[in-house]
Order: sequence, then C-alpha cells, then structure tokens
Amino acid sequence: LIHSKMTDVEQISGNIAVLPQDTSTLDEPVSHTIKRDAKAVMEKFLHVLIPRRNRLLLKDWDLWGPLVLTVTLAMLLRSSAQEDQKTEVFSGVFFIVWAGSTVITLNTKLLGGTLSFFQSVCVLGYCILPLILSCLFLRLASFAITRLWFRFVFVGLALGWAIFASTGFLSTSCPQSRRALVVYPIVLFYIVISWLVLNDS
Repeated sequence: LIHSKMTDVEQISGNIAVLPQDTSTLDEPVSHTIKRDAKAVMEKFLHVLIPRRNRLLLKDWDLWGPLVLTVTLAMLLRSSAQEDQKTEVFSGVFFIVWAGSTVITLNTKLLGGTLSFFQSVCVLGYCILPLILSCLFLRLASFAITRLWFRFVFVGLALGWAIFASTGFLSTSCPQSRRALVVYPIVLFYIVISWLVLNDS
C-alpha cells in the first residue's frame, strides 16, 4: 500500500513538472513579441473584412487594433477640422468610440451576453475598420468625387459592412429573444461614426 502511494505521488509530481517548452513568452525577444502581436492584429483585420471566415477569432481579444484604428480615425478627422477645433475633434472621436463601446458592452452583458467586457470592446473597435477605409478612399478620391450622393452610398456600404461584421460576433453571444435589443445600439453607434466620416471635408 505504501509503495502504491509513493508510485502515485511520483506519477503526479512527474506530470506537474513536465511543462511544454513553448508556453512561456517571458524569455522571448521583444522583436518576436511585436511580430506575434502584429500578426494577430492583421489576422483580426482580415476577419473583419471577411466576417464569415471564423467567428471565433475575435474572442481572443486585444486592444491594440482598436487603439490604432481609433487614433487613425481621430487623426483623419482632425486633419480636416478647423484650426481651433482640431483638439476637440480628436478628443471627441476618442470619446465617442470608447464611451460608445463601453455602453454597448454593458448593454450586451446586461442582456445575457456571454462575451467578456474586453472581448466585446475588441469586436466593436476592430469593426470600425470599414468606416476608416471609406474615409481614406473618399480622401484620396475627393478630387474626382464631388457628388454628395456618391459619398452617401459609399459610406452607407461601409456602415452596413461594419454592422454586419460586429453583429455577427456579438448577437450570437446573447439569447435569441434579446438580439434585437443588442443590435439596436450597435447600429446607432456605427451610424454616429458614419456621420462623422460623411461630414469629413
């Protein structure tokens, strides 16, 4: 009996001691960490552009992508603002994106959503990518595109793209009977951002 117990202890301690060699990233070079994080961000961008490829990828959340996208959008809108309004525009975009994401996330959680707070903020932040692309395109093509209806159509397509991508991840994380209550504030959130892009001159 004593021999049997000693064998069990040896087996347990042996199993605990053996760890995979590649699970720890504490000793890896900083360049490897940056490359890995950059690759993860680019993969998330791709999954926003093609929303139905894999709905599980954005659950591995990070806030680097949303931060970069928010800064990009704020800088784009700031550059076209009047000189005395540049600071207000930049801080206003930051407030709208992050406060809006927070409110939507809390709403989703209160309605029974299964995603964590940061997972939801991650999804909402990444899904403003189509609106930023539309802003960049309209900037580059502004010399050739002067008709307002074309801006409406192009930004409207980007708005639908952003809503489709985000709701595809968030609406499935809550009870089906409450999905409309989850989707409604998401639509309003992206409409506000679309209006900022549409009014960018």
